[in-house]
Amino acid sequence: ETRPIPEPGPNEVLLRMHSVGICGSDVHYWQHGRIGDFVVKHPMVLGHEASGTVVKVGSGVTHLKTGDRVAIEPGVPREMDEFCKTGRYNLSPTIFFCATPPDDGNLCRYYKHSANYCYKLPDNVTFEEGALIEPLSVGIHACKRAGVTLGSKVFVSGSGPIGLVNVIIAKVMGAAAVVVTDLSPSRLQKAKEVGADFTIQVKNETPQEVASKVEGVLGCMPDITVECTGVQACIQAGIYATRSGGTLVLVGLGPEMVTVPIVNAAVREVDIRGIFRYCNTWPVAIALLASKRINVKPLVTHRFPLEKALEAFETTKRGEGVKVMLKCDPTDQSP
Repeated sequence: ETRPIPEPGPNEVLLRMHSVGICGSDVHYWQHGRIGDFVVKHPMVLGHEASGTVVKVGSGVTHLKTGDRVAIEPGVPREMDEFCKTGRYNLSPTIFFCATPPDDGNLCRYYKHSANYCYKLPDNVTFEEGALIEPLSVGIHACKRAGVTLGSKVFVSGSGPIGLVNVIIAKVMGAAAVVVTDLSPSRLQKAKEVGADFTIQVKNETPQEVASKVEGVLGCMPDITVECTGVQACIQAGIYATRSGGTLVLVGLGPEMVTVPIVNAAVREVDIRGIFRYCNTWPVAIALLASKRINVKPLVTHRFPLEKALEAFETTKRGEGVKVMLKCDPTDQSP
């Protein structure tokens, strides 16, 4: 579908999009038309992991100018409510979020967005790295909620893109040892590449057996577990694995109702925390990328032009590689 180029409002900027990553949620909307209570009722543009170049600024925008390269934070609260006032704007019920019905995403040539949620990229941070700030933000938010600190022993359940960014962030926040579990040997190898100290390939073990293996490789029960799959058995393993007084953060989303050994967690004072997207993470991520304290480049395994978007989505659906990236700007000749 061909859409007219939008005109930015006073506090918006118009962007020529460059790099847009495909997320599992994009594929889920494409395949199933809904995620929980978010139902696609009208045609919707996908894409929320993005970077681009400013081509026009609204009359009220002072911190950006034409030609600036920016990373886009996809969640923008529409009102200054109690959640915004306390710095937890991701929880605002008024939030606009790219590619969450009924809000369009940014997998397109031109896109307008709130200027306050576009962040200028330093010269040494690429467009692809800018697009990867969105999944990276999930790792930053999860590890902050988990309380990762110097010397933490961390168990990351799942070695998909979100598991991998949690490995990267846990290490840079001071974790002494990170162990990752997954079904896939190739994904576990990627976890090693980005900094995991130990990996465990899960086959037919019970949750208790997985927990025992985690303790075995770490030499102790982990202080923190970051569960990135949403699979019931993995959540159970996360509870059994986490040391008494530790923290389990639930990142992966699975079925609405899950059976878990909640009494085991309760009597051992294991704190169970949820996360919803992220907030206040783009400046942190940009500082980490610019300082070269982290390397997210190994996450991108496939690249496609926008014209081959369907092929890119099929590749993601098949679970090939890690992160599939689409290039939206036909005038850009960079490799």
